[in-house]
Amino acid sequence: MGVTTTRLDLAATPERVFAALTEPDLVRAWQYGSALETDWTPGSALRFTSEWRGQGFEQWGTIVAFVPPRLVVYTLFTPRGDLEDRPEHRFTMTYELDDIPGGTRLTVRQDDPRPGAPAGEVVGDPGDPVLVALRALVEDPPG
Repeated sequence: MGVTTTRLDLAATPERVFAALTEPDLVRAWQYGSALETDWTPGSALRFTSEWRGQGFEQWGTIVAFVPPRLVVYTLFTPRGDLEDRPEHRFTMTYELDDIPGGTRLTVRQDDPRPGAPAGEVVGDPGDPVLVALRALVEDPPG
């Protein structure tokens, strides 16, 4: 199983960061325009829908944990021609928020059991464009 962990220190409150991770309009702003559908109840469905270069794209999964404003955990299945939607083909996303002086430390962890995922622990890139967009959104919210 591959595990990627990225830590971001953000100049924003945990409540602001949590809102950006969970409110559909804010998620759309940093997740490539993805529409988010869920009620955040553990055990309920989650779906991201977006369009990229004229192609529709969907990911779906299940809410595992939801503890405002500290923790969000869900599984996701991303369709690939070589994989069926089975538990062993879903990766788990964990977003954990901790207080730090002047803001919030966001730890993003992806546990990926899918074939072809890098094995072992990897430190993620806080310069990833999605995370850069998240930082811009929470540190300088639109007026």
